[in-house]
Amino acid sequence: MKKILLSQDENLSFKVSNELLPLDLQRLDLYFSLPVEMGISDSTLNLENYFYSSIRSNSAYYCEQMHLPLVRSRYISQTKGEKSDYRLNLNLYSYQIRLALETDIKQALKLKSPGEYYIKTVELADQIIILLKKLRRYTPSDSKLSSYFKNADNYLSWHVEQSFLQLLAKAPKSGEHAAEREYLFDVCRVENEYRSDNQYNSKITLEDPNRITNKMRLLQRLIEYGVVFRKETRNLNINLKRLVRGGVTAIVMAFVMALVLNARSTFTEVTLFLVALLGVIYGLREIFKEDLTTLIWRVIQRGRPKWLNTFTNSVSQQRMTSQRVWLEFIKPSELPERVNKLFNKRRQQNKQAAHLLHFRSETKVEAKEFLPGYDEIQQQIIFNLTPFVRYLRKGKGKLYELEGQKVIQQSVERRYQINMVVVQTDKDQNQKLQRFKITLNRSEIINIEAMTPDENELEN
Repeated sequence: MKKILLSQDENLSFKVSNELLPLDLQRLDLYFSLPVEMGISDSTLNLENYFYSSIRSNSAYYCEQMHLPLVRSRYISQTKGEKSDYRLNLNLYSYQIRLALETDIKQALKLKSPGEYYIKTVELADQIIILLKKLRRYTPSDSKLSSYFKNADNYLSWHVEQSFLQLLAKAPKSGEHAAEREYLFDVCRVENEYRSDNQYNSKITLEDPNRITNKMRLLQRLIEYGVVFRKETRNLNINLKRLVRGGVTAIVMAFVMALVLNARSTFTEVTLFLVALLGVIYGLREIFKEDLTTLIWRVIQRGRPKWLNTFTNSVSQQRMTSQRVWLEFIKPSELPERVNKLFNKRRQQNKQAAHLLHFRSETKVEAKEFLPGYDEIQQQIIFNLTPFVRYLRKGKGKLYELEGQKVIQQSVERRYQINMVVVQTDKDQNQKLQRFKITLNRSEIINIEAMTPDENELEN
């Protein structure tokens, strides 16, 4: 069982990634310990709204050893196979280039030595030039296929230019590698001129950074067709909720009608008192119907899966994976024993009153085999914490220090800490546990730290 990867996504979001094999079954449990001072509870956070607005899941083919030299040449010509095969192979090739380039650039940015850094970046430039040449070796004449090619070619050219400009912007300072820097600049210029010569983007689009960025995001989604699976979400409890609401209404109405008939038999004439009494009875009906419905619904839905995500291959329409999702606030007594032990490993000053939020996803891979070259599916769940910071205090505090005869004043921001335990369970009921500490303020996640418990606490 592979260990999950938890990493920051954007300013106030993080993602949980794990890999799945054919016919695999895996369950992920995330237990959030939310300090009471953050103001997050079942009375302030609507879990259904939070699921639809702030939790995203995606699933796609995945290859662990994805680097530029290992990109497979899946590109085929128009004369081979069906048109759908052409688009799928083109997208696979483009998608692999994007992922491999992003992987290698992340590794290059970790290098601190200017010599190693520029050797690595020049090597990447040589490899990406070869891959782009393979892509452009054949341009289909069919107008429909040509549009697929232009979209992929436009996006990859732009993405390559942006990637190497990023490498140049973040390069270690050195005056001894002017030739290497000029070579990388030439790669960027060539790609920019290539898009201009092919008139891939209008002048208006190029002059607006927002328009060109949004266009490239759209092209990125287009090349994910057939590789990233299409998701459909279904509420599993909507019919049960209707049944509960109808049943409670029937019970309350029967009780109310009994009271009304009893009142009519007691008062033979219509009087002001009778009208007032009937008004009170119907008023109590509305009050108790809503409260009773809410109470019964909370009891019935507790512990039940609430949503079902199905992921389908856009080309073959084959269902690849299905994912059942739970989301609810729980009591401390409902924490599993091993999870509770991990939470108790916190230092004494960090053990503060908190509300517990439990997220569970149970993913089943229904496909028996994947496309050639892919042995795994990567499942990603992205959590946006923006609703969590809604009630946090604004502003910054002051810290005063004495230096000699002077008082130094420094601005400090208020930070909050969310503790989280992730439990990973495979189809053989083997488990891995890991505790994370998420530090954030009102505008961003400051740090995500994986705590390192004893090995006996990590696996079972």
